[in-house]
Parts: sequence; C-alpha cells; structure tokens
Amino acid sequence: MTADEERELLALLERLRQEHRDLDVAIETLQEMPGNDQLQLARFKKRKLMLKDRIGYIEDQICPDIIA
Repeated sequence: MTADEERELLALLERLRQEHRDLDVAIETLQEMPGNDQLQLARFKKRKLMLKDRIGYIEDQICPDIIA
C-alpha cells in the first residue's frame, strides 16, 4: 500500500468514525423523544452497525493482523 492510499484510508476512516459518533447522538436523542419513530431508530441502528463493520475492515487493511 502506498503512502497516498494509506492517507486516503485514514481520512475515510475518520469520516466513518465521525458518522458513527453522530449516529450515537441521533439514536440517543430519538430514544428520549416521546412517541419516537421506531422505523427511523431501526434504520439508524442498522446504519451504525454497517459503519462499524466497514471501520473494522478498513482498520484491517491499514494494519493487518499477521500471524507468524
């Protein structure tokens, strides 16, 4: 992996982590609202899980676990 590719992955990783944190706040806020929208809540949670998986995949690309 070139230095430019790694830099791009790190930038993408930071954006995904920020979106993940933003979804935490959105989910918490939505749960506290009376009569909250369960469908929207489920969508946020699904998106958050997808982001978690993608973050893990990118982290593995940047620093793979090599069993020697």
